[in-house]
This record gives sequence, C-alpha cells and structure tokens, in this order.
Amino acid sequence: MKNSSSFRRLLIGSTYFWMAGLALVPYLILLGASFLERGEGTLVSSHVTSANYLHLLSPTVFSMALDSIGLASVAALLCLLAGYPFAYVLAQSSAKLQPLLLLLVMIPFWTNSLIRTYALVMMLKADGVVNALLLAAGLIDAPLQLMYTPMAVFIGLVYTLLPFMILPLYAALKAVDPRLLEAGRDLGAGRVQNFIKITVPLTMPGIIAGTMLVFLPALGMFYISDILGGARSMLLGNYIRDQFLVFRDIPTGSAASVTMTLAMGFLLLLYHLASRRLGKEMLQ
Repeated sequence: MKNSSSFRRLLIGSTYFWMAGLALVPYLILLGASFLERGEGTLVSSHVTSANYLHLLSPTVFSMALDSIGLASVAALLCLLAGYPFAYVLAQSSAKLQPLLLLLVMIPFWTNSLIRTYALVMMLKADGVVNALLLAAGLIDAPLQLMYTPMAVFIGLVYTLLPFMILPLYAALKAVDPRLLEAGRDLGAGRVQNFIKITVPLTMPGIIAGTMLVFLPALGMFYISDILGGARSMLLGNYIRDQFLVFRDIPTGSAASVTMTLAMGFLLLLYHLASRRLGKEMLQ
C-alpha cells in the first residue's frame, strides 16, 4: 500500500515538475522579458520599461488585432456551419457507422498540419487539382486564382480546425435526451421547431466549446496565412513571429505574446462562466 501511494505521489509530482519546467518557467521568462528594453549587442537589456505594451496600443498593431479577430471569427463561423450538420449526422447514425465516421474526423490529426497545408497548395494552385477538375468539366475556361486570396486562407483554417468543432458538437448532440424530442413532436412541433427550440439550446455548450477551440488557435496560425494567403495580410501570429525571428525584438514579441495569452485566458474564463450558466439553466 505504501509503495502504491509513493508511486502515485512520484507520478503526480513528476507531472507537475514537467509542466512547470516546460510551460510555467518559459512563460515567466517571457513575462519578464516583456518588461525589458531591447539590448544593443544582446537580446534584452536590464532596463525595465512598459514601452513594449504601450507599443501594442499603436493604430497599426490595433488594426492588425482587429483583422486577426475578424479572420478567426469568420473561420469559427464557417467551421460551425460545416461541422454542425456532420456532427448531427454522426450522432444520428447507427452504432456500426459511427466509428467509421469518427475515424474520418480523426485521420487528419495523424498528419502534421503544416504538411496538410502544403497539400492544399497542390489542390488550389493554378495547375492544381481543383482547377484541373473544373477545366475538365468545362465549368471554366481559364484557371481560377485560388491561391494567395482570403478564400484560400479560410479554406486552410476550416480544413485544419474543423475536427475541433465536430467533436464537441458530437458529444453535445449525443447527450440530448431523445425523449425531449419525442415530447416536442407529441406537442405538435415539427422537425425544424424541434431543432431550433430543443436541439440547439441543449447543444449550446458544445457550440461554445467548439467555437473557442477554433477561434483561439486561428488567432495564431500564421503559417496558414503565409503559405495560402501569400502573407499579404499581417496578423497577430505573423507579427509575433516576425518580432522574434526577423527583427530580433524579443521584448516587443514577448509583450505581444503575453497580451495574446491573457486575452485567450479571458475568453476561456468567459466560456467557463457561460457553460456554468447554461448548465444551471438546463437543471432548472
């Protein structure tokens, strides 16, 4: 019994140590660097300043943040519109078919997202698969300009993040009590009314969870806008990447990273509060 308890404490302690060493300590270093000045011959100097955070309030950075939020919001909406029907069909399918459909959702996770993004380049470029099929079908006379457009960026984001929307929606839809839908039909509600008044409210926690899981990563996926959008629009992820790797401005990049992390934490807190409120309303 003692050995089992000691092993459990060792396992839990090593997990905490691992998380502190690889997550907490690097973040604290980032936080400290965000209050320092850029050094002449070094990455940072010892002079403490708040100018790095004030720089983030400039019109250029603020406009960039709004563009990033708009891009992530549209990506989350597109994932919701595409993911909800699939999750609904998945939840309503037979027990034999569900594992296969879930496998189709999970397969993209087995391949690195960067590799999948380059695969989209082969699909969307002028002599790619999409244009070849459209030309062969006689639907177009000349190749369409699909690459280096906002549409290509949205396609990349939806393709990469769609599973993060489908899985929470599927879990929420599976939790819907069929007796409630049957009661709605007994009271004269049609399929559309049942869906709007029963299914959607009961799956709202899944909708919120899926939206957060798509929205938050979309803010920082700079490589998708770089590869598919041609880096024509500077987003928060691109800005942070450039501060660290191009301009070697560690303090400004750290300040932007800390601000973005705090904003994500605030959104997660809102999600937690909204989920608790929805849970209480359902219990009532």
